[in-house]
Amino acid sequence: MAASDETIVMKAVAICFKPYLKPEEAQIYCNLGRTQLAKRCDEFLIFKNESGYYKREDLDRMMSGGPSPLPEVAKRHSSRFKK
Repeated sequence: MAASDETIVMKAVAICFKPYLKPEEAQIYCNLGRTQLAKRCDEFLIFKNESGYYKREDLDRMMSGGPSPLPEVAKRHSSRFKK
């Protein structure tokens, strides 16, 4: 039993040092469910790369507690169509 607990802890620590995370690892890293992670990533304009991995720096930016860039981007986007 202790060996499997130690393995889980080692995997969790390894996630914190990887520059790119699989979607399942990103869920663990952010402590969010699948749909919650997807919604937050959409809100913060974070996308997977071509290989299907999330960049850990982007996830850190999302979890920092700062404001979402979405309203600012939407404002710029909508101003193009007001002509």
